[in-house]
Amino acid sequence: MLPIDAAAHSSRWRRRHPVDKAVLGLGLTVLAISLPPWPGAALVLVTALVLLLGPAAVPAGRLWRAYRVPLGFCVTGALPLLMRVGGPGGFLSPAPDGPLRAGELLLRTSAASLGVLLFAFTTPVSDLLPRLVRAGVPAPLVDVALVTYRMSFLLLDSVRRVHRAQAARLGHTTRAATWRSLGGLGATAFVRSFDRAARLQTGLAGRGYDGALRVLVPEARVSARFTTASVTLLAALAALTFVLERPLS
Repeated sequence: MLPIDAAAHSSRWRRRHPVDKAVLGLGLTVLAISLPPWPGAALVLVTALVLLLGPAAVPAGRLWRAYRVPLGFCVTGALPLLMRVGGPGGFLSPAPDGPLRAGELLLRTSAASLGVLLFAFTTPVSDLLPRLVRAGVPAPLVDVALVTYRMSFLLLDSVRRVHRAQAARLGHTTRAATWRSLGGLGATAFVRSFDRAARLQTGLAGRGYDGALRVLVPEARVSARFTTASVTLLAALAALTFVLERPLS
């Protein structure tokens, strides 16, 4: 199981309905991309961090390991704004408002990423996908997503086992051996994935599969108190942004 999935299953908010957490987490994401970067996105970023480390009780180390990947994409996307192609300064020169634009984009994207992580760290995929059918998503599409989600863990486990076996047989001692082991790892994972898919299809057919996967979903109700508090918090952040709004420069 991936660390973010393990954290979602052990979260304090695990038993809450996904709608409750979607209103809060995805609402913060919408505010991050719609409000002015300063102070709106900054307020959203701080609020999401406080919620993740406080009420949601996400371990700081686990949050950082998950957050550093989207944060890297955020930084990579902001860096090109520092430069300008063409113009009086030559083919490549510093953009006049580059640091300002890059800072605004970095604030928006990093805050929006934390809003999504708030939802991901508190909502297991196995709790969310079956409920999408009730929301109007076609059942076959949800079934494909659910099977893909479950099969991904089996594939990752197979890759981990093969890699460990290759390392025990000195398959990574030299660069050439590492490349040979990598090719063998890819080939083995490819064959095993098809084998598991065939066995899954045979097993479903033997159990009378009729086109719908029926799984048990933990009982949960939408909390009017939690949803109201979330909407109030989002409205307060929006109002505070417009009160404190000041240009960065």
